[in-house]
Amino acid sequence: MSTPVAAGTPIAPAVQAAPAVPRAPRRRRILWALILPAIPVLLALVVALFAPWIAPHPPTTGRLAARLQPPVWQEGGSVTRLLGTDVLGRDVLSRLIWGARISLLIALMATVLGAAVGSLIGLVTGYHRGRVDRVVTKLIDIQLAFPFVLLAIAVIAVAGPSVPVLVIVLAIGSWVGHARIVRGLVLSLRERDYVQAALALGAGTPRVLFRHLVPEILSLIVVIATFDVGRIIILESTLSFLGLGVQPPTPSWGSDLRDAAIYVRQAWWMATFPGLAIMLVVLGVNLLGDALRDVLDPRTLKR
Repeated sequence: MSTPVAAGTPIAPAVQAAPAVPRAPRRRRILWALILPAIPVLLALVVALFAPWIAPHPPTTGRLAARLQPPVWQEGGSVTRLLGTDVLGRDVLSRLIWGARISLLIALMATVLGAAVGSLIGLVTGYHRGRVDRVVTKLIDIQLAFPFVLLAIAVIAVAGPSVPVLVIVLAIGSWVGHARIVRGLVLSLRERDYVQAALALGAGTPRVLFRHLVPEILSLIVVIATFDVGRIIILESTLSFLGLGVQPPTPSWGSDLRDAAIYVRQAWWMATFPGLAIMLVVLGVNLLGDALRDVLDPRTLKR
């Protein structure tokens, strides 16, 4: 029964609910978060693939008469050298384009090698455990406690600086993260009901590992590898800057930064453009990794 209202009592106006603010579907937001950071990464890959046809000049030849020429928009610049020249008269834009090919090739090769080796080690040790697992875990702890630059210096001093050696060194620094994360996930997955059911039905170890466990961790491996690409680009640039990576006259972003170190005040463009290339590509790769993590996680799409 409703309560009677006395005569003359003011009645408060009904409070209307605020209209709901339309929000874009979560799938669409994730899609845009995936597309936008992919633009600089895809652009760098296209430039790297078509470097021989895009670069306006050979990257290793220059003219001393045109050394330290500023970019085209500054006084003294030339339309034939859009981003200027370095101390040897080499075209900065051409070296930037060819450097993308070298830096991205090294990063991708080292990432694939480190992801394959680390994921396989984590998969096997996490599934079997026992003495091998304890030994591998101690090796991982030792490598994490050892500075990577010192390890790189030791390996390159013995094997000599070259692109294959640099790929192996970067892969050695990369496999540890994959092994630790995959091992921890496999330790949990091996106790799941479908794994125990497969074992009860007589499935062998290879079938359990590659038919039942690998599909469960594949998306995680892809996400970790994506983040590793950006990290390895920075490591390769660091080693090349220190003279331990790509050797002259082969162009790479890190070696270009090394050549420009003593000319920052005199020729700012020599260091600015390789540095911007590293920053944009690494930022794009890291944001792409965040978006891939959301796309490959089915729980995210259900929210």
